[in-house]
Amino acid sequence: MSTLEQLYKQAGDRAAQNNLTYAGAFSPAEAFELLQLDPRVKLVDVRTRAELDWIGRPAIDGAQYAHIEWIRYPGSVPDSEFIEQLRQVATPDTPVLFLCRSAARSKLAAVAAQKEGYGQAFDLLEGFEGDKDGQGHRKTVSGWCFRGLPWIGA
Repeated sequence: MSTLEQLYKQAGDRAAQNNLTYAGAFSPAEAFELLQLDPRVKLVDVRTRAELDWIGRPAIDGAQYAHIEWIRYPGSVPDSEFIEQLRQVATPDTPVLFLCRSAARSKLAAVAAQKEGYGQAFDLLEGFEGDKDGQGHRKTVSGWCFRGLPWIGA
C-alpha cells in the first residue's frame, strides 16, 4: 500500500514525463487506493448517462462520486455547462479525478478543469472499460473493470 504522498508524486511524475497540462494521471489501482486514503478526492465520471445505464460505474462512496457528461447523449454534443456543473460538486482546491470509458474524454476534462483553476485535476489512465482487444471487445485488456476493481453493473 502506498502513502498519499507517494500516490500524488507518481501522478505528478507522469504529468512531467508526458508533458501533461494538468496535475497528473493515476492507474486504476492507484486511483482506487487514492479514493480510500483521501476522502477529499472527487471521482468525476464524464461518460454519458447511457454508458452508466448500459455499462455500469465504479462502486465507490457516493460522496466521492459525481457524474457530469463531457459529451451529451444523444447527439454527441459537447456539454457547454461542464465547468459550471463541476463547480457544483468540487471547488478548485478539491483533488478531482476524471474517468471515462478509455481515458480519452477524461484527459480533455482534466485539461478544461486545469484551465479553470482546478490545480489538482487528474486523469484516470485506462478508463472504466479500457482499450479494445483483437476482437473489438473492452474490459479484456485494460481499465478499471479489467483490473478487478469494484464496480456496479448496469
